[in-house]
Amino acid sequence: MAVLKPCPGSTVYLWKYIPSLAGSIIFAVLYLIIGSLIGFHMYKTKTWFCAAFVVGCFMEVIGYIGRAFAVNQTDALGPFVIQATFILLPPAFFAASIYMILARIIRAVDGDHLSIINPRIVTRIFVLSDLASIGVQGTTAGFSEHENLKTIATVLVLIGLAIQLISFALFGACAIIFHKRIRRNPTARSHRIGSKWFDTLYMLYAVSVLIIIRSVFRVVEYAFGNDGYPMAHEWTLFIFDSVPMTLVTAIFFFRYPSNLAQK
Repeated sequence: MAVLKPCPGSTVYLWKYIPSLAGSIIFAVLYLIIGSLIGFHMYKTKTWFCAAFVVGCFMEVIGYIGRAFAVNQTDALGPFVIQATFILLPPAFFAASIYMILARIIRAVDGDHLSIINPRIVTRIFVLSDLASIGVQGTTAGFSEHENLKTIATVLVLIGLAIQLISFALFGACAIIFHKRIRRNPTARSHRIGSKWFDTLYMLYAVSVLIIIRSVFRVVEYAFGNDGYPMAHEWTLFIFDSVPMTLVTAIFFFRYPSNLAQK
């Protein structure tokens, strides 16, 4: 029977609850299926700019497998660090592909002059901020075992999440302003290539809102700290992280941007 145990040789508990084995397996399988489908679609259409998104899907798989292994090893640091890291970071990888897709949409319709940021540097700016977010959050791995490092870990995660939220806010502003401008002054090319790129833009809005909701939850979770309600109740993770991110991958698959593949 699974029981909560402190780390060997200490009184530090990594977990506030015993993680759900069924929940972990369900989400691992969902991400594996959707990630494989997206990966196949990417290979088939040569849309390599979606590679970061595929990586994010498989990171989720690893993260939930880590949670499954942790059920009977609540005192083991390895499964805890794996699940914490590989579930925390994937949205940043999803975001990298989302940023690249916007730049491709702008270039596809010859709308460079309608964007507040040159599309040739949109990807560079937002992906670099994404890498900063990943780097800051990724440095916290293993800190949870040490009581005196938990505060540092929390601050670093909050900084990383803040970078992610600020980037998404700027990205959202860039996308909405471009959208409004091109509706008022459509380019000749936007008419010639059809309206599917509009569907892709709406897909970006949908997945971006879900990622923002998840990131706000994570900010609240870490702000409340290790003894706060979110950290002590697994349902909050499932409802505000697992489900929204699964929806992100599903929406991305069903509205896959194959129309932006290089001809």
